[in-house]
Amino acid sequence: MPNIKSAIKRVKTTEKKAVANKITKSAIRTSVKKAKAAVESSAPDAAAVVSQAVISIDKAAAKGYMHKNTAARKKSRMAKAVNKLK
Repeated sequence: MPNIKSAIKRVKTTEKKAVANKITKSAIRTSVKKAKAAVESSAPDAAAVVSQAVISIDKAAAKGYMHKNTAARKKSRMAKAVNKLK
């Protein structure tokens, strides 16, 4: 543990941000996982589930949780999978 007051504050804020990042990234992964499962099972509401996943990916990319190219790649692959169902 650091002795300097500002360093102690940085440790605390870093821990808080790490927890928040973990929660957000987990939610993103969950939505992507649900979308993949819906597409694989050819669910009737697959397009709606994928659109929700795309929204969460867009928000993640905008807030810096995910790189914009990674977000674009994931969205493209999901759209391709949904279009294959039709």
